[in-house]
Amino acid sequence: MPDILTGLPCTITRVRTQDFYELVESALEGLPPELAELLDNVAIVVEDWPEYSTPLAPGKADDVLYGLYEGVPLTERTAGYHGFLPDKITIFRGPLERDFRHEELEEQVRVTVVHEIAHHFGLDEDRIAELGWG
Repeated sequence: MPDILTGLPCTITRVRTQDFYELVESALEGLPPELAELLDNVAIVVEDWPEYSTPLAPGKADDVLYGLYEGVPLTERTAGYHGFLPDKITIFRGPLERDFRHEELEEQVRVTVVHEIAHHFGLDEDRIAELGWG
């Protein structure tokens, strides 16, 4: 189907909202149980697109934001860490659907979920990339 503004074919993969949520749930269910147990007080949400003001991770200016971790990583928490709002992991549906074909989408959602959870566990971008989740 051509894009209304450009007349070019639309290449964005569109999945039903519920199906996208199921991709995220599937990624979470695929976590090893010992890691899943450590995700206490973490909200995982799906948004269509990042806000314009959402900062990108350090790196190239043209980086695409597929997910975002907001919170205090487990490695930076002290004994007095309690009573705080949950950490938040946001998975951005729009950029993922735009950049990945239908047959690639499930794997990339899984990579994005694991990548953001790795930030919760205190891993930085370089270490996550070394582990193959960059």
